[in-house]
Amino acid sequence: MLQVDDLKVALAADEGLVQALDGLALTIRRGETFALVGESGCGKSMTALALMRLLPENGRITQGQVSLEGDDVLALPESGMRAVRGGRIGMIFQEPATSLNPVMRVGDQIVEAIEAHTDLRGEAARAKAIDWLRRVGIPEPERRIDEYPFRLSGGQKQRVMIAIALAAEPEFLVADEPTTALDVTIQKQILDLLKDLQREKGMGLLLITHDLAVVAGMADRVALMYAGQIIEVAWAEEFFRAPRHPYAKLLLSALPDAARRGEKLAAIGGSVPPLSQAFTGCRFAPRCDRVMPECHTTPPPLYETGGNHPVRCLLYREGATPTPAPPPQPVAAAAPAAQRVAGQPLLEVQQLSVHFPIRTGLLQRAGQHFTAVREVSFKVDAGETVALVGESGCGKTTTGKAIVQLLRRQAQIEGRALLDGRDLFSLQGDALREARRSVQMIFQDPFGSLNPRMRVAELLEEGLRSLRPDLAAETRRDEVATLIERVGLRREALQRYPHEFSGGQRQRIAIARALALKPRLIVCDEPTSALDVSVQAQILNLLRELQRELGVSYLFITHNIGVVEYIADRVVVMQHGRIEEAGPTDEVLHRPQSPYTRSLLAAVPRILGIL
Repeated sequence: MLQVDDLKVALAADEGLVQALDGLALTIRRGETFALVGESGCGKSMTALALMRLLPENGRITQGQVSLEGDDVLALPESGMRAVRGGRIGMIFQEPATSLNPVMRVGDQIVEAIEAHTDLRGEAARAKAIDWLRRVGIPEPERRIDEYPFRLSGGQKQRVMIAIALAAEPEFLVADEPTTALDVTIQKQILDLLKDLQREKGMGLLLITHDLAVVAGMADRVALMYAGQIIEVAWAEEFFRAPRHPYAKLLLSALPDAARRGEKLAAIGGSVPPLSQAFTGCRFAPRCDRVMPECHTTPPPLYETGGNHPVRCLLYREGATPTPAPPPQPVAAAAPAAQRVAGQPLLEVQQLSVHFPIRTGLLQRAGQHFTAVREVSFKVDAGETVALVGESGCGKTTTGKAIVQLLRRQAQIEGRALLDGRDLFSLQGDALREARRSVQMIFQDPFGSLNPRMRVAELLEEGLRSLRPDLAAETRRDEVATLIERVGLRREALQRYPHEFSGGQRQRIAIARALALKPRLIVCDEPTSALDVSVQAQILNLLRELQRELGVSYLFITHNIGVVEYIADRVVVMQHGRIEEAGPTDEVLHRPQSPYTRSLLAAVPRILGIL
């Protein structure tokens, strides 16, 4: 259905010409799910944009061919591409917040896609849009169709993006991180919907994701990318059962779960090399645990290793006998967290309720209120991690934002949030500024929370200048340089702008900004949702290390149950704005009492099912 041959993409950048894709080759059959996995910055999203001819202004395809059922996509005029995009090929973009038009109602955006690529018009198109909102799991679609994107949660915006991509029922779908912002129940619903469409219409699917559990449950074949090249292709079952490239083996060993609780995750050292350099050998060699001297001087091609399982590694060159893997190094146990303070908790939330006004009419008067959070109570001790889990729209993020004082002018807040016994909701002026040094937040959408006009160095120094004016300029610069390396980026990233990074790299910048002030409590709103497995391991190790050194506490809002199993001391399960169940992690996840918690856990994708 889709064939890509020797595709090369170059980007003009300040540091020179960046070879974002170098000789990419793919073949995807009708009805097949082909997964593209790899670290942030390796070229996955650039592949999707190249296939759709949506490269940034500084990018161009320098070589190769893209064929859709025999039609050369790269040879079509732009007018012809408008019929392909959305009609024959649908695309779910990585960041719904930047892909949805903020001044158009979500229903109008879905209707626009339907009317552009089908014969439906007017009320018939609107009815179809409502049906798609219902199919992707948006509650009350008849009302939500007239909402603007900013009124929806991150997961709901992602579902709207999926509805737009599927509304014209394309022949082929490019899904770039389609379930990143979704909770496990909605994720299962969306994945089941995609499977149904594939069975009904033979739709081909290119699935770009860092969630290896989703890949295990969805993909027929898997391609692993690194530094602009595909380095391994295999049937999904074989990839998870017997990965062959050293990079693939390291990725699978970095996954967090209950079995690794109390240990440091096996994060891969270093990061993807800059693609502006000229490579003389294997691109993974500086980070590889099986590296040989010739790896630094001989660029490896894809070697066929049997069973239609090519691998780009000199260990498999013709006539070579792969040396046995080195024995696994014992992973050091994580040091215990800082001693918790007995008695008074660091944070105690009492009967928190958040009411948003529903504005109607020409003057947008508030006639009624929508209660997003209803009488929520929990506590977080010093040095403790409490996970807040539940479906998208259940009130998790609203709870976090209310605690960090970001909803004072938007909503009516009732109850108390006591930080060391002081009610955060009653603080004003200097007292509130002092509290902000102690409580920071990592936001769910890194692109929307980073000022696009500021360089990374300015973004990271901003909080220090505002809330730590006692620090000298040189000290601020040194702290920022150290911090950017701790989250897995190079120091040269400090002089770049947010739009120059991938989604996962922007998330690392957002995490670095929250850590800059060394707060006592961090509200982490999906902090690892946009991160690939290896970087997620680095960040989780970093968060644990900071907790051990500084006694920092985390309110961890997430839908990744594997991360919850690994990092959380206690779990609070929310549904419809209320607490459904709460308790120690082992109790809640392995002996749940609530039917809702049991259904939530049943929807969690697991790699273990394929091993």
